[in-house]
Amino acid sequence: MIVAQDIIDKIEMFAPKYLAEIDDPTGLQIGDPSQTINRVMTVLDVRPEVVQEAIDKHVDFIWAHHEVMFFPAKNLDLSVPQNKMYADLIKHNILVYATHTNLDSARGGMNDWLAEAIGIENTVPLEKNSDGETGIGRIGQLRHSMTVKAYAESIREVFGVKTVRVIANDLSKKIKKIAVLGGDGGRWWPVAQAAGADAYVTADIYYHVGHDILAADFVVIDPDHHMEAIANERMVEKVQTWFGAELEVFATSINTDPYTYL
Repeated sequence: MIVAQDIIDKIEMFAPKYLAEIDDPTGLQIGDPSQTINRVMTVLDVRPEVVQEAIDKHVDFIWAHHEVMFFPAKNLDLSVPQNKMYADLIKHNILVYATHTNLDSARGGMNDWLAEAIGIENTVPLEKNSDGETGIGRIGQLRHSMTVKAYAESIREVFGVKTVRVIANDLSKKIKKIAVLGGDGGRWWPVAQAAGADAYVTADIYYHVGHDILAADFVVIDPDHHMEAIANERMVEKVQTWFGAELEVFATSINTDPYTYL
C-alpha cells in the first residue's frame, strides 16, 4: 500500500523544498498525506478542467508544477469556478502537491529538461545556489551555431506552438551559447548576458523590458510560459522510476495554455 507521504518523500528528495524561492508556496496544497494512493496525474496547471479530468479518471494524487493558489481565495463562494475547483478536490479526496521553483532549480529538473529539449549541451546553472550544482536556469552550448531565426524556428517546432516572440536586432546573427529559464524569466536576462550567452530562452517578456534587451543588443526568444508543459511526461517518468507497477501514473491530456494565437 502506498500513501501520499511516500510519493511526497520521493518528490522532496528529487526537488527539495529548500530550493524554492522565498515566499513560493510550494509543497502540499490540498489533501491528507496519510491517504492511500492508487492513481497519479501530472500537470503543469491545476485548473477546473484538469480537476474534472482527475475526477473522471479516478485520480488520487495530482503532482503539479504550478501551485493551486497563485491568488489566495477571499471567500469560499462556490459559484466562483476557482473556489468550486478547491471544493471538488476536497470532495473527491484528490491530494495536490506542487513543485514550482524548487523543480526549476533541482538537478535533473525543469530547466535541465528544457535545455535538453532545445539542444543545449554541457549545461550549468545560470545562477548557482551555494552547493554549486543546483540553481535557477541553465546555460550551455548548441552542438553547432545557428542563426537566431533558425534557432527560434526550431524552438517553435519543439514546443508545438504557432509562433514564438523574438527580441533581436539581427535575425541572421549566429548564436551558440544559450541560456534557458522556464516560466517568467524576464528579470534574469542581464544575468544571462553577463554569463556570456548569445541568446536567452524564457517567457513572459514585458514590452519595456524588450526595449531594454534590444538596446543592450541581446537576443531573447519567448516560446510562451506553457513550454513548461514538457515537464508533465518527465514527471510521469520519475514516478514510474520510483514506484514501478505499484502506482498507475499518467500526464493530463488538457492543454492549459490560456492563449490562442490567430
